Amino acid sequence: MTTTLRNWSGSVWSHPQTLHTPSSADEVQDIVTTAARAGQRVRVRGAGHSFTPVAASADQLLQLDGLSGLISADPAAGRARFHAGTRLRDIPALLARHGLALPNQGDVDPQALAGAVSTGTHGTGLGYTGFAGAVTGLTLIDATGTRRELSADSEPEIFDHARLSLGVFGVLTEIELTTVPAFDLIASETSEPFDEIRTTMADRVREVDHIEFYWFPHTQHAAVKTNTRVAPGAEAPAALAHVRHRPTWQRLLSEEVIDNGALAAVCAIGARVPALVPHFNRLATAALSNRAYRAAAHEVFVSPRRVRFNEMEYAVPLEAGAEVLAEIGRTITARGWRISFPLEVRVAAADDVPLSTASGRESMYIAVHRYVEEEWEPYFRTLEDILLAAGGRPHWGKIHRLGRAELAERYPRFEEFCVLRERLDPAGMFSNPYTDTLFGRSRRS
Repeated sequence: MTTTLRNWSGSVWSHPQTLHTPSSADEVQDIVTTAARAGQRVRVRGAGHSFTPVAASADQLLQLDGLSGLISADPAAGRARFHAGTRLRDIPALLARHGLALPNQGDVDPQALAGAVSTGTHGTGLGYTGFAGAVTGLTLIDATGTRRELSADSEPEIFDHARLSLGVFGVLTEIELTTVPAFDLIASETSEPFDEIRTTMADRVREVDHIEFYWFPHTQHAAVKTNTRVAPGAEAPAALAHVRHRPTWQRLLSEEVIDNGALAAVCAIGARVPALVPHFNRLATAALSNRAYRAAAHEVFVSPRRVRFNEMEYAVPLEAGAEVLAEIGRTITARGWRISFPLEVRVAAADDVPLSTASGRESMYIAVHRYVEEEWEPYFRTLEDILLAAGGRPHWGKIHRLGRAELAERYPRFEEFCVLRERLDPAGMFSNPYTDTLFGRSRRS
């Protein structure tokens, strides 16, 4: 019987013929070999958090929640190995038993680890790459059902590309990551003039551990969040010595009532009365600012997201970010749009992952959102032209309109990736119509 699934924002529906929930790598191998004999395609679904049909399937779909948990941890080597279906939200507790933590995280954590790695999930901080750049080992089930152990020393060519492959090389069943000793973060949230943070961001990222900001269109200020890393129990730098851990009630008030409850009301009203959006946005900027607190790293990196939206995000060269943001601001004003959701701006270190949005360059990530009840396409498409003109690369799990030809112009090793994909999966077994637009149809698919 056909199963019906949808993604988090409700914009993508999937109707797989069969939904599999394997609990072992052996089961995955059986599913793959059976599908290969039947000439069917196989895709893997994580948390459904992508805004594109990257995980959609009309044939065989795998959900890897049954392959979850920590396999091993080596504090001395700074590495930990996980089953690929492990949710990001579960990793901090698994690592804490060994005194370890992830080096960095994004701002949400419901995703499956395999999905986060395979679509280029990232956090912020110029000293840190996205998840794919932290991968040190992989176990992959290929199109023949063969289990491959991949690392820099074992099948290095495949490992190099498989670190971020959107699932078109096969099914990941295990992922090994770099880890660091557990740490706290001291968060400082302030309101600053938009033009000031926009023009100084490229310099400030070199002076702090982590920084990001949110700019609500139609306002002159941005909510800036700066995070400082501190060992658990260690004294904070003198300027932050007054910052304390916040009690649970205060955290719930901040995250659930102010950040989510108020935003939900603002978006719902703004969708019906657009003229009120500028006023609400000024209030929202103030509400997100003037807070400071200390907590375990994952509690600061991650925030709950209850208000549903659609999202497009591009990585542009770090030095291009200031002018791109200025052009976006001018365009929103000229078009007379009323945009209730903020732009989110983050940074990442350059890495060597072929399909990483930060491959070979320090990057500024500019994410734009639209409330689910509002039309997103005119806004996204217009801003996408600005981001593309600056050399932007689209986040693999978020909305964009690029196909193989355009993507090949933005990634020096893109065609190399496509050739390897053809070699590993000549029948296009691990593809779907959406990935065909990205990488082309395989010769025998």
